[in-house]
Amino acid sequence: MNDKNYSVARVEQHTKASIGKSERHIERKNESYENMNVDLSRTPMNVHYQSCGDLTYNAHLDKLVEDGSISLRGLKKDAKVFDEMIFDVNTAYFEERGGYEYACRFYEEAFRFAQKEYGPENIVSAVMHADELNTALTEQLGHPVYHYHMHVVALPVVDKEVLWTKRCKDPALVGTVKEVIHQISHSKKWASPKITDKNGHTQIIKSYSLLQDRFFEHMRDAGFEDFERGERGSTAQHLSVTEFKVKKEREMLADIEEVKNEMLDELGEVEKRTEQAKEEAEAAEARAAQIVPKVKKLDEIAKEYADDPEKILPQSDVLESARSYREKKAKPAIKRLQKLYLALYNAYYDLKRVCENLQKELNRARGRIGTLEATIDRMIEESAEKAVVIDKYETLCRGISRDLIEDHVRAIREHEAFEKQQRKQAHRRHEIGAR
Repeated sequence: MNDKNYSVARVEQHTKASIGKSERHIERKNESYENMNVDLSRTPMNVHYQSCGDLTYNAHLDKLVEDGSISLRGLKKDAKVFDEMIFDVNTAYFEERGGYEYACRFYEEAFRFAQKEYGPENIVSAVMHADELNTALTEQLGHPVYHYHMHVVALPVVDKEVLWTKRCKDPALVGTVKEVIHQISHSKKWASPKITDKNGHTQIIKSYSLLQDRFFEHMRDAGFEDFERGERGSTAQHLSVTEFKVKKEREMLADIEEVKNEMLDELGEVEKRTEQAKEEAEAAEARAAQIVPKVKKLDEIAKEYADDPEKILPQSDVLESARSYREKKAKPAIKRLQKLYLALYNAYYDLKRVCENLQKELNRARGRIGTLEATIDRMIEESAEKAVVIDKYETLCRGISRDLIEDHVRAIREHEAFEKQQRKQAHRRHEIGAR
């Protein structure tokens, strides 16, 4: 087992559109978790310290807004409105102290810390997972070992003072507090304070780093010891090749379960649309096959009888009675026949248009079939590529402790966030200098 155990408290942000994916994982709403070592037989052992009942996270949020308990005033449609706080300590820490029962007590206290950070009324859900197998320790110790951790979904609410404006009829009220609203604002909730060092340089202290400090101190004051505060990102300056690969593959695998389910659903829908397109194409071909002979026959008849009646009826040379017959009987009859076949000729053109439309429809259906079949091939290829990535990751987990991988990933992310902030500050200083 690890010589040292580290506590971790990290926050991930979600929009209303993106929270559903995390909700399905946290509340165990997916049908399978093949790539996450979830033992569904132990899922009933997961502990809910807070729940929103039958409501979804979004429905719970909508209810609070409707009741006037919180406000989304001024937020964009895609604003981050949910925080997912994840509390974690190395698996070995709990395994060495009694496992499940000790983890329940530990995370009950961690839940109290979350309530203090957000306010009890702003906690949407808090669940300790006890059903995720740690394969590395399981193989090492020869019996099932589970990784206990907790997900807390909360609303980052801050109190915002709304002041009376100059439009107020009472001048004495202008500039005073009109009302205080409980507004969701992740940026204000987790604003990073600035300090000035002894050389006069301004530095930003990451709010999440301070969160780590508060969590560690809270748990230590509550009597939970023998673990250390999670390492700060600034200590991870250089990454080995292995760590870099772990980082990249972990990022890809974070969504693997969701991607797999979505791909299977999409593949089924594509196959269904492909079958429909094939049926439409076959129907169009059958209709075209029936119409083409009729059109050809009409074409022949129309050409034969659409000529001038004078050419169709032979001229009388001598007999008056023949001329009289021609003018009074034969010629009118031929004209009526001509009108009939002209109508048939028009019908021919109508059928020809139908045939052309059917051919276009057939071509479109064939095009859709080609596109859908290409999509299926692409999805199968992507699925095979992801299977290779999964196999690589599982191989890494067998060779490297899963907890160690998690520690590296957290350190890398904190370091990246720190560097990003440094680049922003350098850019601002450059702009100020250019002015």
